[in-house]
Amino acid sequence: MIIDVHNHPDWYGYNLERFLANMDQYGIDKTWLLSWECPADEYDPRYRRQVPDAELPDGPISFARCAAYKQQAPDRIVLGYAPDPRRPDAIDRLDHAIRLYGVQVYGELKLRMMYDNPDAIRLYRFCGEKGLPVLVHLDYPIDTGQAYPRPNWWYGGGIAPFERAVAACPETIFIGHAPGFWAHLSGDDQYDKVAYPSGPIVPGGKVPEMLRKYPNLYADISAGSGCTALKRDPAFTVDFLTEFQDRILYGRDYFDNIHQELLNSLGLPQDVLDKIYYRNALKLIPE
Repeated sequence: MIIDVHNHPDWYGYNLERFLANMDQYGIDKTWLLSWECPADEYDPRYRRQVPDAELPDGPISFARCAAYKQQAPDRIVLGYAPDPRRPDAIDRLDHAIRLYGVQVYGELKLRMMYDNPDAIRLYRFCGEKGLPVLVHLDYPIDTGQAYPRPNWWYGGGIAPFERAVAACPETIFIGHAPGFWAHLSGDDQYDKVAYPSGPIVPGGKVPEMLRKYPNLYADISAGSGCTALKRDPAFTVDFLTEFQDRILYGRDYFDNIHQELLNSLGLPQDVLDKIYYRNALKLIPE
């Protein structure tokens, strides 16, 4: 069995038919389907070519898209939704979506705010009460070389606000993801300078440190950020995946197969692979 814990509906040209065919192509049994609710001025306008709901107030990837997939393929989709915590009705919207549509994941949270914002903390605690894991995207303010519309596209405020949120909500499961999270696999100083650090892993990274310290933290290996980080130092990666085998989650955030190719090349024991591919996901969201 394989569960992809991170993907989105109707983007990069993948409608439901192509989406399900792609899952079948790579042996994926279920996908956690995540919304992305973000004000239009908080994301790179180049995304508008790839996202379905750029003009909608609950876009660029609306919950309605996710719910439509769930309705049409209920056995293949685990439903996610992340209303913006800064909205005064965010908890009510999430509560309604849980009761009416069966939402099981709060994700993807990808906003230009500090992730220990008091409104966000209140929402995370609500997720903990409801048993919803919280999947977050982190990015540092790395200069793009462009002045307009923004010089960078940061999300979450860095690892420090995220750690404060994880510490403040011990009953809530958090799942870290994206360049600003995976750059901290290493203890070097590249995390706020380049989106995809390279070179051997230096001891002292915040990701291993936080995984050891906070049992409510998990890690989503999806996207180029997760795959690139795990490719930096294969010997370290084997040790890392072995040590944290109970809290690593397979995900893609796209439609390629680079993560399976990497995982299957490392010589990991089958029981470790099984945990990463599906058992850890089922632990968080049982069938």
